[in-house]
Amino acid sequence: MGEKQYGIDENRLAEYAKQIKEIHEQGLQIGIVIGGGNIFRGLNGASKGFDRVKGDQMGMLATVINSLALSSALVSMGTKAHVLTAIRMEPIGEFYNKWKAIEYMEKGEIVIISAGTGNPFFTTDTGSSLRGIEIDADIMLKGTRVDGIYTADPEKDPTATKFHDITYDEVLKRGLKVMDLTAMCMCKDNNLPIIVFDMDTPGNLKKLLNGENIGTLVHN
Repeated sequence: MGEKQYGIDENRLAEYAKQIKEIHEQGLQIGIVIGGGNIFRGLNGASKGFDRVKGDQMGMLATVINSLALSSALVSMGTKAHVLTAIRMEPIGEFYNKWKAIEYMEKGEIVIISAGTGNPFFTTDTGSSLRGIEIDADIMLKGTRVDGIYTADPEKDPTATKFHDITYDEVLKRGLKVMDLTAMCMCKDNNLPIIVFDMDTPGNLKKLLNGENIGTLVHN
């Protein structure tokens, strides 16, 4: 949403695309999973009377809209990107499978994997974890508006302190809201490390991948 109350902020979209292009030009293979909360959140819809399954399906479609927007922004900057969808909806995007995603990445193209897991009752966090594990990612980067994991919500508690790194077990023990429980347990069981960082500060993604101490590392 960026500075907007709803939908897609073109400036924020362009900033994200520029950051992603920068690291792609370093030769990194990149798979991206985007949420859809700027358009519709299934769980919020369910609390207002929507059928939960239909609400989650609406949320999945919102992630496809965001994925198409990012793909368009990247392509306009001269970076090849493919949108894959967890639900069949050709010609909007190709139907996702692991080998197709890896094939595109090995060709030097960015893969944007949309529609979550394709199933209701699973969040985009779980979709990210699942796809990261499937495509044998070295690490999952969770870009948010907060610069890491804190002992409490830093936007509400000024005394909250930041972790530079933390284990999955400690996150679960403390009940920290990093990702939903299903996603966290999947990463733990499959040894996929996570870095939570502030994606809204231009340049952070490149600094992070160049080894600067940005964000919080979650590991076994």
